[in-house]
Amino acid sequence: MTKLYIVPTPIGNLEDITLRAIRILKEVDFILAEDTRTSGKLLKHFDITTPMYSHHMHNEHKSITGVLNRLQKGETAALISDAGTPAISDPGFLLSRACIEAEIEVDCLPGATAFVPALVNSGLPNDKFVFEGFLPVKKGRQTRLILLSTETRTMIFYESPHKLIKTLGNIITYFGADRPISVSRELTKLHEETVRGTAQEVLAHYENKPPKGEIVLIVGGKGKG
Repeated sequence: MTKLYIVPTPIGNLEDITLRAIRILKEVDFILAEDTRTSGKLLKHFDITTPMYSHHMHNEHKSITGVLNRLQKGETAALISDAGTPAISDPGFLLSRACIEAEIEVDCLPGATAFVPALVNSGLPNDKFVFEGFLPVKKGRQTRLILLSTETRTMIFYESPHKLIKTLGNIITYFGADRPISVSRELTKLHEETVRGTAQEVLAHYENKPPKGEIVLIVGGKGKG
């Protein structure tokens, strides 16, 4: 049956992949991967020999047509990203939308994504939250931060290690030095770490200990903590 599977992959610890994900990756006709070199290690570890092709932010507009043609001929495919759930700050939305418009079934498997454990680990309210992903690098950054400064829900951001200090400084400027935050780094990996405190305290920590690895920043909403 023609179908596109969206398959989450581990964000670090390979034991976090599901049995269903392994089965689907073995059964589909082909796999679309954000980086075939990275995903190749995962497939080899689980003895998955399904043909794999590149599908990333630089070629997804071009590759969609070919993928749709194959699916419309009756093949099945799985889309994976380097880590976590595709389309969450990774390629996947455009292909998923194109399949839905073409009346091709899309099935997203549950599985790993970095922001859920980071949110739960933070100790901040998680009954209501907003996922912001990456902040704008330059244009629109200040406008976005000013808008979010009055947000009462817990906020979730992704950030790169070399920009974390700048972002923490921005949080202090627009949200206040006492705003409660939590930074989770290298989730599920050997050097996993979560640092909690006020924005000022966490900034001081990382000024003395430059961060490395994948980072999720959780910021308490206004008036919450």
